[in-house]
Amino acid sequence: MADNETVEKQKRLTHGDMVKTFWRAGFLQGSWNYERVQNVGFCFQMIPTIKRLYKGDDKETAAALQRHLTFMQTTPVMTSLIGGISMAMEEERANGKPIDDATIASVKVGTMGPMAGVGDPIFWGTIRPVIASFAASLALSGSGLLAPIIFFVAWNAIRLASRWYLQKIGYDQGTNIVANLGGSLIQKLTTGASILGMFIMGVLVPRWTTINFPLVISKATVNGKTTVMTLQGIFDELLPGLIPLLLTFMCIWLLRKKMNAIWLIFLMFAIGIFGYWIGLLG
Repeated sequence: MADNETVEKQKRLTHGDMVKTFWRAGFLQGSWNYERVQNVGFCFQMIPTIKRLYKGDDKETAAALQRHLTFMQTTPVMTSLIGGISMAMEEERANGKPIDDATIASVKVGTMGPMAGVGDPIFWGTIRPVIASFAASLALSGSGLLAPIIFFVAWNAIRLASRWYLQKIGYDQGTNIVANLGGSLIQKLTTGASILGMFIMGVLVPRWTTINFPLVISKATVNGKTTVMTLQGIFDELLPGLIPLLLTFMCIWLLRKKMNAIWLIFLMFAIGIFGYWIGLLG
């Protein structure tokens, strides 16, 4: 009987708290600072949890707010996973488990790095560029307003669904998920996402990069029909898309040599204008 009373007295987060936290996570980057980066947004995300677990205890509420105003920086979508873990730890602490401030801070610090390593290649390096490329292709084909609408709907559907399920996984697993960060799963996910993202961007190089060499190499007239061989025709016969690929490799090489991206853009302008002026480019 006493055990049942103890269970009833335990503090639990509700589904409503989960929903409030989920929506608040979308405002993570609404307040940045140079010292602790995303800490204000993350603390704002944790307020429903703090209110539920420490209601009526001003001292514990203030301490919890201070705990979550420490340094935070990771891929925005992945903060939902870290937030879910933090919610589980706060719930255990509120119910008497020996979890101190240092433990909560250590878990946050230990997860934000690996989560950024996974989130950046998956969301910024793969999913978003793929959707943007698809939408851009629709726009170039004359789809008008349909292209930005598809991009907006698809990206936000994936982003919001990921935030919700990552938060749920983090809350359900709690600190147990930290053990998986030390294994090879994170490394495999990161490597796989990076490879997929680079593959897709490589496929888009000849589609998005157009270089035309109209310089006439030769003319031949047979049976009254004139055939013109241009420099572009020779390149296309050798390997279609070869020059755009070489141009991409040159840009990558220059960027690795620490050339400023703005100067690289001006260099491309200069090459294009000069090439057109001498008749090499069209």
